[in-house]
Amino acid sequence: VLLDLLANAGKQKPVIRNNAGGHWNHSFFWEILTPKQEVMPDKVLNLINRDFGNVDKFKTEFAAAATSRFGSGWAWVYVANGKLKIGSTPNQDNPLMDVSDIKGLPVMALDVWEHAYYLKYQNKRADYIKAFWSIVNWNQVEKHITKAGL
Repeated sequence: VLLDLLANAGKQKPVIRNNAGGHWNHSFFWEILTPKQEVMPDKVLNLINRDFGNVDKFKTEFAAAATSRFGSGWAWVYVANGKLKIGSTPNQDNPLMDVSDIKGLPVMALDVWEHAYYLKYQNKRADYIKAFWSIVNWNQVEKHITKAGL
């Protein structure tokens, strides 16, 4: 039912769209976090190198998507047309929604709502994004990539 609500978000009342998106986005986000730093699996590394050139370019593009989102929203790594792509969405939208500017299957996300980082980083979103790399559950990201068909 939740995925149907997301797929048809444009037909929902804003309260349904925001709550369904918020529930799905946060559940997805929390599962790609880990308390210990992980090594990126070869499959993920190879796809990042293929689609972005190298890990540094990937991180730079992801950080740009996360920092350029004005106000509240999300940064995403998603699969579309057989490739990894990066983008961002406002509020509680995500790439699964029919109303999203970016569409695809999410494999990684970062919550860039101020509440996600303010207590530790205040208004320093860039520091929050930089710290994010040390808690990414790369094995879970790999599972999402496989599920998306790559």
